[in-house]
Amino acid sequence: MKKLLLLGNEAVGQGVLDAGLSGAYGYPGTPSTEIIEYIQRNPEAEERGVHKTWSTNEKTAMESALGMSYVGKRTIVTMKHVGLNVAADAYMNSALTGANGGLIVAVADDPSMHSSQNEQDSRFYAKFALLPAFEPSNQQEAYDMCFSAYEISEKYKIPAMMRLTTRLSHSRAGVVKKEAIKENEMHLPEKRDQFMLLPAFARKKYQHLLAIQNDLNKESENSQYNVYTDGKDKSLGIIVCGLAYNYLMENIKDAPIKHPILKISQYPLPKKQIEKLVSECDKILVIEEGMPFVEEMLKGFLGKGINIKGRLDGTLPRAGELNPKLVRNALGLQELRSESIPEVVSGRPPALCTGCPHIDTYKMINAVTAKYGKGHVFSDIGCYTLGYMPPYNAINTCVDMGASITMAIGAADAGFFPSIATIGDSTFGHSGMTGLLDAVDCNANVVIVIMDNDTTAMTGMQDSQVNGKIEKICMGLGVEKEHIRIVVPLSRNHEENVKIFQEEIDYKGVSVVIPRRPCIHVYKKSMRK
Repeated sequence: MKKLLLLGNEAVGQGVLDAGLSGAYGYPGTPSTEIIEYIQRNPEAEERGVHKTWSTNEKTAMESALGMSYVGKRTIVTMKHVGLNVAADAYMNSALTGANGGLIVAVADDPSMHSSQNEQDSRFYAKFALLPAFEPSNQQEAYDMCFSAYEISEKYKIPAMMRLTTRLSHSRAGVVKKEAIKENEMHLPEKRDQFMLLPAFARKKYQHLLAIQNDLNKESENSQYNVYTDGKDKSLGIIVCGLAYNYLMENIKDAPIKHPILKISQYPLPKKQIEKLVSECDKILVIEEGMPFVEEMLKGFLGKGINIKGRLDGTLPRAGELNPKLVRNALGLQELRSESIPEVVSGRPPALCTGCPHIDTYKMINAVTAKYGKGHVFSDIGCYTLGYMPPYNAINTCVDMGASITMAIGAADAGFFPSIATIGDSTFGHSGMTGLLDAVDCNANVVIVIMDNDTTAMTGMQDSQVNGKIEKICMGLGVEKEHIRIVVPLSRNHEENVKIFQEEIDYKGVSVVIPRRPCIHVYKKSMRK
């Protein structure tokens, strides 16, 4: 079969396409974005008419995927780990509604927070929802697991999670394709009440979910992705999960390990293999990317008296990504000698691009707020978060998608003046509209700055769902038309923009200022076209 060189994310994109995908939903978030982008530019997906446009946020994406599953089609919904928080309501309830057509929830975690505001391990969500999860150790498994996940999903009529991490999502390897499967024919659920979560139905569905847990555990025990390799030296047993398996294998090349190894890439945990390992070995080392998920579970269901090493006892660091060196140290192997590499280029923090419209917006904000003192600007998730850095020093908070507006409301409610929020156009569509409705409802004394650069810039220039609609949305939510002000953030307009912004600060109520100029990269692309 044909062999392709693919990112881990691209392997998932190709895998679901070959496994009969009919629709992909998601919100762009690093490190998950390339899954849908790969499907979007795939000629076969275009020819087949596979749905592949971005959703407004992760919750709407999850619910749309449920809708496609309802009519019997195979679908995937993609997001990063914090996006699963947004989709959690629908995700948790999907464990009870189940699936009709196969449904994969692909979540990319970001250990070490390369482009995220927290570290989070999505395996806890799968356990919380009592749903199966797959955690590939390489790109080939990421591809193959798409077939397996759809089979499990349709066999047990439940969604299946695909848990990725940054290092796998954004590294390349050869992937051998399988023979493609045709898309499902449309068919409705056999039971009319399958997707109906009235309490009387939901209670029965929860009992059913509990009843299939033993079957899901047997699937893990018999899974091709959970591999037990025996070893002569029983002083230590090694449990290694997902991507971390590669770090172990890199160390085995020069120092063969004679300990038993259990590789886990499908959940729930395969109890039979774990109990075998624990019964034969003096102590257990758990190597897993992310939080001590397996380590904590072992302590729970194996009881006291088991010597377990890992992230909780300091054998491996509690936070951040693993790497071969950390795993080598945990195994007690001699450190490999390596020549020091001279530092050729000093590290530099990220910065707003030259020509970025946000630069002139922050100059406007700083010019007006200087007389009020520091700490008046609440901000959000996006490129504009870099406005915290010198030389702008213009914003003071960044918590989660949409929090700028609602935090500004809370501060204004306490009598803080002026209370200003900065939010990007895409983030406004994702999670800002409900906050603006709150502001209008209580007539909060706030100024909302919606920084419209015509794209979702931070994650790769995806289209924004609110393009061309922002003023209408604001009016529809109740903002007075005369207090929705459009400015063009350019140096030559600075004095005029400052005057307009000051007028809206002086207004006692909800104001929206929209600095509108395309991202410099969007502008360059349009000029080339």
